[in-house]
Amino acid sequence: MLTLRNVSKSYAGARSRAVLRDIDLDLAPGEYIAIMGESGIGKSTLLNLIAGLDTPDSGSIALDGTELTTLDDDARTLLRRDRMGFVFQAFHLLPHLTVAQNVALPLVLSGSLPAQCAERAREMLDAVGIAALAASQPRELSGGEMQRVAIARALVHRPQLVLADEPTGNLDPDSAHQVLQVLRGQITRNAGAGILITHSAAAAATTDRIYVLAADGLRPQAGH
Repeated sequence: MLTLRNVSKSYAGARSRAVLRDIDLDLAPGEYIAIMGESGIGKSTLLNLIAGLDTPDSGSIALDGTELTTLDDDARTLLRRDRMGFVFQAFHLLPHLTVAQNVALPLVLSGSLPAQCAERAREMLDAVGIAALAASQPRELSGGEMQRVAIARALVHRPQLVLADEPTGNLDPDSAHQVLQVLRGQITRNAGAGILITHSAAAAATTDRIYVLAADGLRPQAGH
């Protein structure tokens, strides 16, 4: 479903540096993988390239046969909106919207009917265990609750591909465990695929396969 071939990315400036070199990856439908590595090695950069938020210097990134590197900004935005779900470490909830409205936002942007948006948002909030908070504002939530809202929003439109960037980085162990269970369960239930970026060995252990990103490329972790 997702194929990366020889993907490289450098950033120019006073200290020009190569962040990613010749990255290869194959992700099949139904697979959920973790990518680990040292801070600053390029894990978030790789996820941004896969999401079409940035473009590689060279190489190919294809989602179900659609080559992202040949699309313009508008086309990548539409593909990301319709076929991907992104869970950010910093949540990125809109403070002026309620919890339910935040979750429904991807459906609203895709033109779904208001009743359909509301019903699906309720379903997802129930799935992540915070249906009672539907009318709350983000400022009223704990970190774990905000992350569950972010997961519900990322999965509300049943995306082909879920990308999660350190979703448990700001959470206590109990909240992290709950978030990981929800994320895994919803990816499986929606018959999608997922990539989890994490520093946590415990979080990575909830996935099917673990990769390690290093200066010399992306490799499966020994034993996985």
